[in-house]
Amino acid sequence: VRDFARASGRLAKTDQVDARVILHFARAMRPAQIPHIDDGRIALAALVTRRRQLIDMAVAEKNRLEHAPQAVATLIGETLAALKSQLARVDAAIALAIEAEPDMAARRDLLLTVPGIGEVGAAVLIAELPELGTIDDKKLAALVGVAPVAHDSGTWRGQRHIAGGRATVRCALYMATLSAIRCSPAIKAFHKRLRAAGKPPKVALVAAMRKFIVMINTIIKRRTPWSEPQQHGC
Repeated sequence: VRDFARASGRLAKTDQVDARVILHFARAMRPAQIPHIDDGRIALAALVTRRRQLIDMAVAEKNRLEHAPQAVATLIGETLAALKSQLARVDAAIALAIEAEPDMAARRDLLLTVPGIGEVGAAVLIAELPELGTIDDKKLAALVGVAPVAHDSGTWRGQRHIAGGRATVRCALYMATLSAIRCSPAIKAFHKRLRAAGKPPKVALVAAMRKFIVMINTIIKRRTPWSEPQQHGC
């Protein structure tokens, strides 16, 4: 909306100006309605965010521990123990929050049938990608940030890169895809075929991420568990 205001020549920013710009933007762009997010999912999203914060703090403390003198290392150890304890409590709260909502519990059960997705990955997808199973594959790929963006002009064709999307969901999908490449015959074969065709490692991985989230979208949409021949456990 701010970029829209600048493009319209409105550089000033006050509450009244913002209100007029938002109205103008809505009339011109007609943005899609945001899906209703119930209180249970909002609470789950807060817990998932807190879990990520605890992990980040623990990583930072472990990095400090490497070069800390003994007196400081003891204090860092106490902080790490407290973070570990709180992380266990948050994990338990996430499990209870999902179990308390039948729809979220059903989604979790479906997601846990997908190779490469565990309790944490399922919680991230449920909390931070509520559109999963309700929008088409291309929109979902763009929403996650794994859709290649064209950069062309006239006859010139630029290299396509992914851009935008929800970084936290993309990170969870990245980790799940790495696991799926090892233990899902379908994703493994797809990734191997791209590498054999000469695609760079990152390009092949992003393409596998895109295929993976599309397949997940299908099972949530159809409400059918993941199924593939010769499926191996992770």
